Amino acid sequence: MWIADGWKEYEVIDCSRGEKLERWGDYLLVRPDPQVIWDTPRKEKGWKHKNGHYHRSRKGGGEWEFFNLPEQWSIHYKTLTFNLKPFNFKHTGLFPEQAVNWDWFSRKIQTAGREIKVLNLFAYTGGATLAAAAAGAKVTHVDASKGMVTWAKENAVSSGLKDAPIRWLVDDCVKFVEREIRRGNHYDAIIMDPPSYGRGPKGEIWKIEDSIHAFIRLCTNILSDEPLFFLVNSYTTGLAPAVLTYMLSTELKSYKGTVESQEIGLPVSSTGLILPCGASGRWEAN
Repeated sequence: MWIADGWKEYEVIDCSRGEKLERWGDYLLVRPDPQVIWDTPRKEKGWKHKNGHYHRSRKGGGEWEFFNLPEQWSIHYKTLTFNLKPFNFKHTGLFPEQAVNWDWFSRKIQTAGREIKVLNLFAYTGGATLAAAAAGAKVTHVDASKGMVTWAKENAVSSGLKDAPIRWLVDDCVKFVEREIRRGNHYDAIIMDPPSYGRGPKGEIWKIEDSIHAFIRLCTNILSDEPLFFLVNSYTTGLAPAVLTYMLSTELKSYKGTVESQEIGLPVSSTGLILPCGASGRWEAN
């Protein structure tokens, strides 16, 4: 497992009975987590002194309950700053476990010895975009949600990356890649963090199990002659690490590189154990 243990302003304090207790800077949040199927004693005082609690509805969805929580605040990871604001479906605008991938590809970009063009697809609020740009890459950031792209730009400004070479695009990721193929554009690295289910700007339906393999294959058409890395993230239970390895190995076999996939996780400070948070597949050049 790859563990995101470099945070100073974020931690999973405890997890039990389908929920996790987290510290986001100065604030404590309780949020549901489907991986937490154990029932352990809730001894941490934060469970009773939380600033926000997302209550899952049995009918689907849910709602936030707030206790002295600002509408927006920020936390830092190394040189990066992220603006947080609780919004629909339990999210805060950041997936802290992804920091382990940011560190990995940042090292690759910094030691490449050449300019690296990165394409970040389903780019959300820009965590990977900012990490790549801070490492010295030229980044194209694509997400179907205008609100998410605006949020990512705000994070870039807060991180001192306002003038970094980042191209911000609101677009359907599949259609964007198809157009890039026709335009003859290429990238040295691709990052994709596809949702389990989603819709494009014009209602295009994305279902990861049906679409992910064909999309990885499509993206190989815009890789440069000497690609540096290809990263695929999955939060879908059915896409185990071995499935990611199989797809990446199959579609990138013409390039000289290696594939490794693992679960990614976050340390739980009260127990010393690791909370699993999805999986990542990494292809990297030899």
